Amino acid sequence: MKPILAAGSLAFILAGPAPSAQAQDGASLLDITLYGQLERWLGAGPLDLRNIYTRTDGHNSRDFHAAVDGGGMTFTLLQVSNDIGNSWIIGGYNPQSWSSTDGWHDTPRDWQRTAFIFNYTDPQVWRQVATGNILPSRGMRQTFNEPNHGPTFGAGPDLFVNDRLNAALSWQVSYGDGASEGMSIIDGSTGGQLFRVDALESYSIALVPEPASTAMFAAGLGVVGWAAWRRRVRAAPQR
Repeated sequence: MKPILAAGSLAFILAGPAPSAQAQDGASLLDITLYGQLERWLGAGPLDLRNIYTRTDGHNSRDFHAAVDGGGMTFTLLQVSNDIGNSWIIGGYNPQSWSSTDGWHDTPRDWQRTAFIFNYTDPQVWRQVATGNILPSRGMRQTFNEPNHGPTFGAGPDLFVNDRLNAALSWQVSYGDGASEGMSIIDGSTGGQLFRVDALESYSIALVPEPASTAMFAAGLGVVGWAAWRRRVRAAPQR
């Protein structure tokens, strides 16, 4: 497999038999410990995470996009496993809205390169390669947005889910660093090994205002209200 794969090649990669998907049970992948880890990795303060998509039997990539497109910032969580029963929770942070029509979301500047992918089971995070890399364009491609692709991060693809939402692979290029190029974030293997997707969920992200900020905001509203009241009193005709 080549180190960098064109988006059109992804369907070919998974054209053969994919691992059979297992039914997703009612348990959410997101628990309080993972919630806290995601907050720390994002580093933006307290978060309000709300489930906007959970894969169910019969779903495909179009069902995923119907639920998440245009939803703003998201975390995508996956539980994947191999043929010998090893299991991992992995995923990615997308600072832009998913789409079915945009193709590549390119990020030419460092301030745009805020996405990351992660392995929660063997805790590690891989962020987009910065422009200071020897190949500045390495971290350009943040996500790929097309109706026949599940959530897809990076040009490797660094993290990819197929159209049936039942198989995933990882091949680092746009995320991490040059030393880990071609390695899977799942188990560190090379060669584009397929893993079964046992569960897939997406969560919208909203920042929770700090108490002090909330108090200042409320106080500001009070000052504005008082000023408006004073203007009405002054403008009222004198009797």
